[in-house]
Amino acid sequence: MAALASNRRQFLKFLGTAAVIGSVAPNVWAGAAGKNASLTILHTNDVHSRLDPFPMDGSRNAGKGGVARRATLVQKIRQENPNVLLFDAGDIFQGTPYFNLYKGEPEILAMNRLGYDAGTIGNHDFDGGIDNMVTQFGKAKFPLLIANYDFKNTVLDGRTKPWQVFEKDGIRVGVFGLGIQPEGLIPKDAYREMKYLDPVEIGNDTAAKLRSAEACDYVICLSHLGYKYDNEPKVSDVVLAGKTRNIDLIIGGHTHTFLDAPVVANNLDGQPIWINQVGFAGINLGRIDLMFERGKATLTGQSVEVKS
Repeated sequence: MAALASNRRQFLKFLGTAAVIGSVAPNVWAGAAGKNASLTILHTNDVHSRLDPFPMDGSRNAGKGGVARRATLVQKIRQENPNVLLFDAGDIFQGTPYFNLYKGEPEILAMNRLGYDAGTIGNHDFDGGIDNMVTQFGKAKFPLLIANYDFKNTVLDGRTKPWQVFEKDGIRVGVFGLGIQPEGLIPKDAYREMKYLDPVEIGNDTAAKLRSAEACDYVICLSHLGYKYDNEPKVSDVVLAGKTRNIDLIIGGHTHTFLDAPVVANNLDGQPIWINQVGFAGINLGRIDLMFERGKATLTGQSVEVKS
C-alpha cells in the first residue's frame, strides 16, 4: 500500500515516447463550408485504472501504457497544433488496485492533469456505485457526456450533460455520449433509478440538434456501446452508424477493439461515418487529424502506441 501511495504522488510526472502504427486519409463530408482550419482529436477508451505502464514481465503488453507517458505524448501534440481536443469513451474505473483503494480519485485527477475536454460513462464506472460516481465525477474539470442515461430521481441528476459544443479555430464541434444497456452488466443497486434510453433514437435526435440548432460543423459521438457484435442483436457502433444521420465520427469503447486506423461505414443517407477505438488500458492513444477546407474535412487517423 505504501508503494501505491508513492506511485499516486509520482504517476503524473511527464516522461516517455510513442510510435505511429498506421494511418488513412479519406475525404469525408462536413458542414464547414467557407472555413479553412485544422483540428486534432485525441482519444482513449477502457483505460480501466491503468495509471502505471504494464510491468516488464515479458508479457505481450510489457512496458506499454502509463498515464505519464500519455501526458508527454499529448503535450507534444499540443505543441505541434494548438487546436486539440482530448476525449475518453468510458470505463475510466476498475482494473487495478488504484481503484480498489481510491475508488477513482487518481484516475480523475490524472485526466484533469492531462486536460481532457470530455468523457462518457462506461459500465465499469458504476462499479463503486452511483454515490461514488457523484464523489469522483465531482472532482472532474471536464464534463461527463451521456445522452441516453436518464439520471432523474438519482443523486447523479444534473451532474452529467448530454452534449457539449467546443469551438476551435472557428470550427464548431458538437460532442455527445451514448452508454450501453446496463441490464446484465451493472448491478441494479449500482445504478438504481437510472433509465436507459434507446441509443439509436437518442443518437439521431441529439446529432440533429447539434447539426441544426447548434450549427455544428462536425459531430462526434463518444460511445460505450462496443464496436460490433457477431450474431447478437445488440446496438454497436457499426449498427449506430448505419441507423443514424448527422454523426461524422464515432469514438468507441467497451469491446477493447484495437483498430490501427478508423474504419468507415455508411449512415442512413449513404454518407460516410468514421469509427475508431484503441483497445484498452491506455496502451494506445487515438489520433485523428482533420483539415477543413471548402466544405469538406480531410481525415487522417492513426493509433499511437504509448511506450518508452
